[in-house]
Amino acid sequence: MKARTASKRTVSSKSLAGTVTTKRKQPSSAARGKYTGIRRDLERQRAAILAEVGEGLTTRKSQETFADVSDQATAEADQNFSMRIKEREQKLLKKIDEALDRMDKQTYGICERCEDDIPYERLKARPVTTLCIACKTLQEQEEKVRR
Repeated sequence: MKARTASKRTVSSKSLAGTVTTKRKQPSSAARGKYTGIRRDLERQRAAILAEVGEGLTTRKSQETFADVSDQATAEADQNFSMRIKEREQKLLKKIDEALDRMDKQTYGICERCEDDIPYERLKARPVTTLCIACKTLQEQEEKVRR
């Protein structure tokens, strides 16, 4: 993860003849304050996921044995589906924690790939995002080529 704490950043590459220096602006206090609504939404979503997980642990279903093979297969398919949902929730919870951590470090809203600001509308729609739309589109195109 690239931090936005330095006022100057030097990028060098073997393909470049010299060194390229770019200046990065520091986030203002107003910029930090504009994410309070998103932070609140993330914290609510995190609390809801944790409450659901806690509820799932206290009301855990026991393995039932069915006389009919098709009923047993349906129960196993339902269990597999529930496990996939829980895995997705676990990944989302990790992304939420990472987003909240980026907010604490004041690197939230900065694209990890190009280091430009991510538009507020994108962050509001997808608060756990780490890439701007241009970089996300490029990433998806690269993934498509790899397939």
